[in-house]
Amino acid sequence: MKPIATYRDILEQLATAVVVVARPSGRVGSFAGAKLLGGAKESGTSPSEDASLAEAFCITYLNQAAQSLFGHSDGALVGRRIEEVLRDPNATPQELAGVLETGQAFTKRAANLVLGGSTVRLDYSIEPLSDTELLLELKPQDRFLRIDHDERQVSLQETTRKLARGLAHEVKNPLGGIRGAAQLLARQLGNEEQREYTSVIIEETDRLRSLVDRILGPSDEPHFDAVNVHDVIERVVRLLEAERPAEVTFKRDYDPSVPEVEGDLGKLVQATLNVLKNAFAAVVEVPEPTIVLQTRSVRQFTIGSVRHRLVANMNFIDNGPGIPADIEGRLFYPMISGRPDGSGLGLAITQTIVGQHNGVIEHESQPGRTAFSFYLPVKQVQGPNGSTRQLPKRTADAPARRANAPARRANAPARRA
Repeated sequence: MKPIATYRDILEQLATAVVVVARPSGRVGSFAGAKLLGGAKESGTSPSEDASLAEAFCITYLNQAAQSLFGHSDGALVGRRIEEVLRDPNATPQELAGVLETGQAFTKRAANLVLGGSTVRLDYSIEPLSDTELLLELKPQDRFLRIDHDERQVSLQETTRKLARGLAHEVKNPLGGIRGAAQLLARQLGNEEQREYTSVIIEETDRLRSLVDRILGPSDEPHFDAVNVHDVIERVVRLLEAERPAEVTFKRDYDPSVPEVEGDLGKLVQATLNVLKNAFAAVVEVPEPTIVLQTRSVRQFTIGSVRHRLVANMNFIDNGPGIPADIEGRLFYPMISGRPDGSGLGLAITQTIVGQHNGVIEHESQPGRTAFSFYLPVKQVQGPNGSTRQLPKRTADAPARRANAPARRANAPARRA
């Protein structure tokens, strides 16, 4: 068989997660496959034999998609035992044994594997590369379900947006006529008290016109420039700390390697502010209100029908009571809010802004944990010689370092300035 280096360039381009594990040459026990993913013990196997077999299968290679799936770089994972990173609690010796002995590939569909303390549903296959190496191919089902869900959501949102724009056009036309007529009438009225009535008409038509504009969301095109996502988050945090009286703990979990994205700084600040305002409102009555600010680099990520080599991921996680079930499916529609004092426009505007950046916003919610996630592609820009290059990440490290150190400042309660 050819060594893995022969296929390395091809594997790096795959959206499928690929992991290669190896054990020292020598006797391959019948339980070797079972220990690969941390399966149940085989009766009659001695503890010392278990230990030697468990130590055997170590990670020797991960492609970019696997690094994104595990949430760690190859430098942090190569050399570790595979069962420390990925484990199938339902694996049995009968299912997995003999992969190296017989050379027969093994495939399992819709398996619930333990990955980093959480459970992920995926299809996986194991096949031998050599007498000592095995190749694992991992296909998370959640990924394909998410892509399908995103495509349906984008289509539905586009239909809703077109309907809203059509209605807005029909509403704004008569509003302009009503306002103009009220202005003409005010000029002809000599009674000051009667002119107050026309002033009310003008003020209310202006209010309705403004409301229609807000429902439509931002109409101006974004002005793209190199934007550091950590700068965006820190600006919003400073605004909230100055405006909000409640004591909320911000916990920063920044990845300094996240590159700059091509985006509109003002619009991204507005989108982030809308989400964090909701998070702030959700945790004010929680005993220990906490908001986690997290960034990650994600490779080989699909948005709609486009697979991006690299995207910047911003996560905002609060420990509030969660999103009411009756509105969760309509969360991004205009005029939908879970708070009596909410306008119902913040998330609709946020979604429009993220869409203008060719990104996607996702959410998940349960009591005690609500997370909103932005995925923003790292654009390719034209270089001076006509070639393409990624936006520089020279300033990406600094804000993350400032936010993460010292820890005492990063995790201090947010107080009114």
